[in-house]
Amino acid sequence: MPKDKKKFEHIAIVASDHPDAQEAAERLISRYGSVDPGDAEAIIALGGDGFMLQTLHAHMNSNVPIYGMHRGSVGFLMNEYNEDDLRERLAAAKTSVIHPLRMQVRCSNGRTEEALAINEVALFRGSHQAAKLKISVDGKLRMEELICDGVLVATPAGSTAYNHSAYGPILPINAPLLALTPISPFRPRRWRGALLSNEAKVIVEVMEADKRPVIAVADHTEFRSVLEVHVEEDASIDMHMMFDSDRALDERILAEQFRY
Repeated sequence: MPKDKKKFEHIAIVASDHPDAQEAAERLISRYGSVDPGDAEAIIALGGDGFMLQTLHAHMNSNVPIYGMHRGSVGFLMNEYNEDDLRERLAAAKTSVIHPLRMQVRCSNGRTEEALAINEVALFRGSHQAAKLKISVDGKLRMEELICDGVLVATPAGSTAYNHSAYGPILPINAPLLALTPISPFRPRRWRGALLSNEAKVIVEVMEADKRPVIAVADHTEFRSVLEVHVEEDASIDMHMMFDSDRALDERILAEQFRY
């Protein structure tokens, strides 16, 4: 016999500070109720893509699936807002499992810091001078010298965000790949980046760090005056994102590649 679908009787509703999101939260709570996220079968996130990332970070180790509804600005990661039949939509939703990137940073003050990124880990120049970087993949030096505004490593989920704006490739959500993409490369000017295995370990060394300071950012966590950055996927962390069947993330990522 087929396994009974969840009825999603216990849902948590969270919202961004946007007035539309707050008003939607009040209406949904009055209609469906809301429990603590730790006791929920699903978390309903109301806002834009930025709030979706915040919610994923806040509940990264809970294994509770998150269903976003668009009540903000950008809504690529969100479903359309609809107040009707919420529990039925959750039961019929398609779930995508994504893994974050783990960034380890060695700073000029001698400290080592760590942060997780759902979209991308990015390095940016921290002054008027271009950054000068050295890139190794799986222990092998691949780029002796990259002079640029920066470089980023993006997940499939994040490949349509800043990575795409930097002319990086869009990756299918289930592809076992990472995108390594330069930001305004000056030399070599024509280098457009690389596709890497999702098991790759990337090391970016900052050259002439005193003269050319670099900032490292994992989503919204920032470290300054970095000397070396290690990036790899953390496959031990599963995050579950729920999408309506006609708004599946894999389909939207595929469709994005045909936009012009």
